[in-house]
Amino acid sequence: MTVQVVLVHGIRTSATMWRAQLAHLAERGIPATAVDLPGHGTRMAEEFTLDSAFATIGRAVTDAAARGPVLLVAHSMGGLLSIAYVGGEEAPPVAGFVAASATTAPRPGRVALYRTLARILDALPRRGQWLADFVLDRTLPPETRADFGAGGYAYDAQDVALGALSDLDLIAALRRIDVPTWFVNGQFDQLRFDERAFAALVPGSELIVVPRTSHLVTAMRPRVFNAVLDVALATLESRMVEAT
Repeated sequence: MTVQVVLVHGIRTSATMWRAQLAHLAERGIPATAVDLPGHGTRMAEEFTLDSAFATIGRAVTDAAARGPVLLVAHSMGGLLSIAYVGGEEAPPVAGFVAASATTAPRPGRVALYRTLARILDALPRRGQWLADFVLDRTLPPETRADFGAGGYAYDAQDVALGALSDLDLIAALRRIDVPTWFVNGQFDQLRFDERAFAALVPGSELIVVPRTSHLVTAMRPRVFNAVLDVALATLESRMVEAT
């Protein structure tokens, strides 16, 4: 059997954000699937709900698990959702977990502040896309610059998705995670508040902080992030050998 990789994107973006990782995994011959969450990418017209998001992740993981151990890789909002999924009361068929830019507990006050900021940006001309483009143009390398927006930006789903995150009990979920886990953050990520607490709640997990990198660690430092995936894959492959 071969390790299977399932990738879950962050808020507003889509499966296209994983192009650099999909190319890297394809070069290694590792099967990988990047999903679109409801209200995002190819599913832009759908309503975002926690149930539909968990169902999306669950379908992809269950399908992949029929072919081999699953490494679940997720970014930002997708990472928070995946923490709740991996740490569910009934453990899903996930053999390893990489959570990028997803180490802030979505407490109501934090979520409310983030929603307010998002609404301010959304009220700007062109919903603030010109500002996002300005930042992305200056922080992402040419090889990944187009990837975040290639599937469109899910502005209409943003407020609903953010509001739903406050319903997640991530502390309880983290305590239940019992698979090799890597938390990956950029040094300048604005959502690093609880990274040490998150890592402490998952025994044996690793916290990796990438220097001179923003919240968009997967696209800003694709080679570094791909190296983390290689470590995770090697860990799961080693476990497969030990189990035989």
